[in-house]
Amino acid sequence: MIGAALAAKAAGHGHRRIARDLGRLAETVRNWLRNFAAGAEAIRSFFTVLAHDLDPLLGSIEPAGSAFADAVEAIAAAARAAVGRLGPRGPWSFATAASAGRLLSNTNCPWAGAD
Repeated sequence: MIGAALAAKAAGHGHRRIARDLGRLAETVRNWLRNFAAGAEAIRSFFTVLAHDLDPLLGSIEPAGSAFADAVEAIAAAARAAVGRLGPRGPWSFATAASAGRLLSNTNCPWAGAD
């Protein structure tokens, strides 16, 4: 559910529309998006490095238009790269595992050393 909200935001949708589409409270969705946005650059960096670690032949990950969208694209690229090494798994399930469940963490940064 959260992954769908992040992807929708990266595609340009606002939190109210996303909340309505997902059947969630607008405040909840807004908090998900804010937490992700606060760490977007570190998340992008972490998942870009991870994608290249998983697939050393991977080319550059093209910018998606904003720090938020770039972070979502880096997660998707890392998830695609992981399939070859780890087998099929949905991108958001992969992101949850790779971040130890702290993708939206706002209490301490799981991305230390990612920059």
